[in-house]
Amino acid sequence: MNKVIVLSLLTFSLTLGLNQANAKPEKLPPGLEKKLQQGKPLPPGWQKKLQVGERLDPDIYDHGKVIYRDRDRDLVTISVEGRVIRVLENTLEIVEILKGMR
Repeated sequence: MNKVIVLSLLTFSLTLGLNQANAKPEKLPPGLEKKLQQGKPLPPGWQKKLQVGERLDPDIYDHGKVIYRDRDRDLVTISVEGRVIRVLENTLEIVEILKGMR
């Protein structure tokens, strides 16, 4: 009986983890997306959401300027409003956040 419960919980937790890993990145709220399209700066709070391992919002990626592209390793380094961010090009997963660089 205990084995059945443990196996059920293990299966559930693995399924939950896979669903979260395959989740698409959230889009920016419509107001922020409109500001980006108009060339206006993003609010300071967007920088707090940047974490290694998370996916960079495609709108923020599009707003940034590509500094360096390493095609062999599928890495792109971009500059967005004074922040330098290195991401995997295909998934936009944040690999490194280079702080203090402008």
